[in-house]
Amino acid sequence: MEEKCGKILDELARLYPDAAPALRFASPYQLLVAVILSAQCTDERVNKVTAELFKQHGTPQTMLALTQEQLEKYIYSCGFYHSKAKHILSATRDIEEKFGGEVPCRHELLKTLAGVGQKTANVVYAVAFGGDAIAVDTHVFRVSNRLGIAAGNTPDKVEKGLNAAIPKQLWSKAHHYLIYHGRRVCHSQKPDCENCTLNKWCDYYASVK
Repeated sequence: MEEKCGKILDELARLYPDAAPALRFASPYQLLVAVILSAQCTDERVNKVTAELFKQHGTPQTMLALTQEQLEKYIYSCGFYHSKAKHILSATRDIEEKFGGEVPCRHELLKTLAGVGQKTANVVYAVAFGGDAIAVDTHVFRVSNRLGIAAGNTPDKVEKGLNAAIPKQLWSKAHHYLIYHGRRVCHSQKPDCENCTLNKWCDYYASVK
């Protein structure tokens, strides 16, 4: 598995040398808000919404000037706007009251923020603070299972499998590689297996070939 995973990562690095976060942000706090909004929503849509939202409400202090209803109007098009607005405001209050208005840089502290789960904490820890973490979104979950580098029926199981299979210093890069591959080649409904340069190592391709 270590050899297989190494070859896959080398090929992904060749394919996507510029793999990077698609969400646009100017601070750890803005990234946190954007990641909460990105649940079951495209990064493109989130970027459009946050471009307007962050003009006047891009800090914890200015965000808390909004009521939940006011925030919902900004983020309506991202879907699940009731729960997302509630989570954003709850997390923001924790940042203000527990951490002096600054997003905590430690993973275990990020998870103490109201409404912040493992995936969100992983993204913020890795992207905003340079930590080592793999966030398992739908793309990472799908591609990891299909390739066979981390099989599991829950994001938590896939994350543990990836952490075991990939060197820690590559976790954050691997996260972006897998997302790019899921978006561009290993699609949910019609994966482009025949043109995928990873197919020689792919369990899914071997099963359908």
